[in-house]
Amino acid sequence: MVISFVTCNGYQVLVVHLHLVESNVMTSSVEDSSVSTQSEWFPALPNKSINRRIALASTFTSLGLFLSSRLDLGVSLKDLSSVAVPYEEALLNGRPTVVEFYADWCEVCRELAPDIYKIEQQFKDRVNFVMLNVDNTKWEQELDEFGVEGIPHFAFLDRNGNEEGNIVGRLPKKYLLENVESLAKGEPSVPHARAVGQYSSAESRKVYPVTDPRSHG
Repeated sequence: MVISFVTCNGYQVLVVHLHLVESNVMTSSVEDSSVSTQSEWFPALPNKSINRRIALASTFTSLGLFLSSRLDLGVSLKDLSSVAVPYEEALLNGRPTVVEFYADWCEVCRELAPDIYKIEQQFKDRVNFVMLNVDNTKWEQELDEFGVEGIPHFAFLDRNGNEEGNIVGRLPKKYLLENVESLAKGEPSVPHARAVGQYSSAESRKVYPVTDPRSHG
């Protein structure tokens, strides 16, 4: 507020200037409104307890994914062959059979091992899974019989040992899965009777003589 005296017709008149006061009041109101708006639009941040919970949940999730990937990567061809059903037994137990021709040096074979393991765990009570190492001279006749030229070579046999189809090389997981499901259901044919992907040539075999007659590797 500003007070001044003005002479008018010989008289001094008191004049009070209120516009500054009004301006200040308006400014204060605007500032208060701004603070109120900020409070409404920007809620308080989570406290430290909530932050810790979020951090712990993220850590456990990451750890679970890491362990899962490590378990998959840990499956080797040696692991698969050690639990495989012997070929002679598979032909006699009345179950359909998946015969995989492979080699330890085959990069594609190693790459597909985790997928084979998962499918085997799902169907091992209904389907035989056989592993035949193409480097083993014991399987020369089977190599010719199934026409193995590239590996991995998967032959799908019905309950009587008759071949219904085969797939060779790296292909989407569903190809193998759908064929195994078909065998498990006893269907007369497999959906992928002949499919070829990227494979290793069987001509790269490193043959060795059979040292253990009981070996099925």
